[in-house]
Formats: sequence, structure tokens, C-alpha cells
Amino acid sequence: MKRWSTSGRFAERLLQGYDDTGNEERVVVWIERKPGAIWAVGRAVNPHLRPSDEPRRGDYVFEGYELEDALDRANEVLEDDIRVLEDDGRPADVKPFVRKELLGPLERWFFGRDRSSQS
Repeated sequence: MKRWSTSGRFAERLLQGYDDTGNEERVVVWIERKPGAIWAVGRAVNPHLRPSDEPRRGDYVFEGYELEDALDRANEVLEDDIRVLEDDGRPADVKPFVRKELLGPLERWFFGRDRSSQS
């Protein structure tokens, strides 16, 4: 499998369940920072079965400049997938995306270091 850098990903959630035929299914939802100060939210089904880790264009469900908009969209997608798992009788203990978890990676990306570790 061709490896692709996920260094632009600031947060990620993995949900595991089963598809309509009973086969294991993995859904990955993530928030990343793309060139041009663009926030992006992606969702991929069974990415581990693909020949490359690189996201497909159709995997992106949001691209925009506002972090709050990205968080809202990512949590909407996550909530929909959790609802499907729960409707199938499979509990999903997945935490929503929160702004705080993105700030550390954003500072490291922007400043090249973690400012919270400075005095």
C-alpha cells in the first residue's frame, strides 16, 4: 500500500461496525488543515482496503476557512455514523470533535512548536 502523509490531520475518529452484508466496516472521520488556510473534513469507508492512504476527492464533505464550520460539519457527520451504529444495536463510544483538541496541533503547525510548553 502506498503511504500518504496524514500530518495535516489535526483530529480523527474511527468507527467500527458491519455493512449490510455482515462484513466488518471501518469509517474514519477527520479534520485537517489544507494549504491556503483551508479546513477540511473527510469521511472514508474502509480506507485500509484501498491501494493508497491518500484521500479521494469524494471523501471530503467540507472545505472552508472557518474552524467552527469545520467542527460543526465533522460532528454532524460523526453523529450520523454513530446513529447508524446504534440503530444496528452496536454501541459507539466516540467523543465529538472539540475546538480545544485542534488548537495544539494548529499552534505546532503555525508556529512550528507548542506554545503551551513555553513559560
